[in-house]
Amino acid sequence: MQVQSYFSSLDNLDGELATLNLGPTHPATHGIFQNVLKMDGEKIVSGEPTIGYIHRAFEKLAERRPYNQITPITDRLNYCSSPINNMGWHMTVEKLIGCKLPKRAEYMRVIIMELSRIADHLVCNAVIGVDTGALTGFTYMFQERERIYDMFEEVCGARLTTNIGRIGGMERDFTPAFHAKLKDFLKNFPARFDEFNNLLERNRIFMDRCIGAGPIAADRAMAYGFTGPNLRAAGVDYDVRIMSPYCSYEDFEFDVPVGLNGDTYDRFVVRQEEIRQSLRIIHQAYNNLPEGPYHAEVPAFYLPDKPEVYTKMEALIYHFKVVMQETPIPVGEVYHCVEGGNGELGFYLISDGGRTPYRLHFRRPCFIYYQAYPEMIRGSLLSDAILTMSSMNVIAGELDA
Repeated sequence: MQVQSYFSSLDNLDGELATLNLGPTHPATHGIFQNVLKMDGEKIVSGEPTIGYIHRAFEKLAERRPYNQITPITDRLNYCSSPINNMGWHMTVEKLIGCKLPKRAEYMRVIIMELSRIADHLVCNAVIGVDTGALTGFTYMFQERERIYDMFEEVCGARLTTNIGRIGGMERDFTPAFHAKLKDFLKNFPARFDEFNNLLERNRIFMDRCIGAGPIAADRAMAYGFTGPNLRAAGVDYDVRIMSPYCSYEDFEFDVPVGLNGDTYDRFVVRQEEIRQSLRIIHQAYNNLPEGPYHAEVPAFYLPDKPEVYTKMEALIYHFKVVMQETPIPVGEVYHCVEGGNGELGFYLISDGGRTPYRLHFRRPCFIYYQAYPEMIRGSLLSDAILTMSSMNVIAGELDA
């Protein structure tokens, strides 16, 4: 009601409204995008977002590349949790070609994807702390993110943009070093995470800054097409892993945390609890990791091991066909989505049987929910606008694509 009464008085303002450019290179925006704000003092009257500063035409790039070479493109969407992007794309192609993965490969993917979710949420919530003036938690949690990246490096040799896994499963099995690092992480991370949580969640200063900042109601969030933590913070318990299970997620027990008010504090708390639930899933997947192969028998899409290429004619032939893009692709139209760090990450793929996709569309959660940003900050202070953007976890790479 206070916001409504404030706006009803705007027509009677004697002074002039100021125009403020927030971005595109302001360090507090954590990305290259602009907001043109109309300000009445420090209160925001309206905002107009401008995007596209790092638009790279990923979808058109992908339509000119063979299927196995599109994986590195997906890395550059939400680069805070790139393995989820990689595996979401692999599952889309696997749906098109009718590939069924062995259980071990699916459980390995779940472990990697949930580690990615933890890393993504750690970045988001640590940055919320920074934007409220609390730097300590940021340094604590980035050390934990580095431990997760060490595990990624053991699996694929990369850390940030991973190109992890392959169409048909994983590129290689978990190494002994990975097992040791994962066990150490599962043992020590909960206590470190609790320290971070104790710094902020019940901190009176942090709560005063976050509660009531950038709220959005459940009906408005759904009208905009929100998914992921931002929708769950508004009270809607939609999670792709529950509603449309993939990769054996139906085998695991976990809860879907929801908020009440859809404000910055709820978004923070929901992500905190999702980190705990991700740990719970990883424990289940790792403790029950099945024996067997770590990739499906799809030699037309999966590169054979190098020793076999050097010694076996069939392996050499398949290696040549995969690399030279001579693998026949079924004609079809598929959509597959996964629960990304920011919500429903979808891939809409149309194949005409050629070597490359005929059409490909990425459903990027950031692009969809960022449209609500002007409504969420209207009537708030400028300092709350920065906080709201951080709590939405707007990733520029996923926003522009």
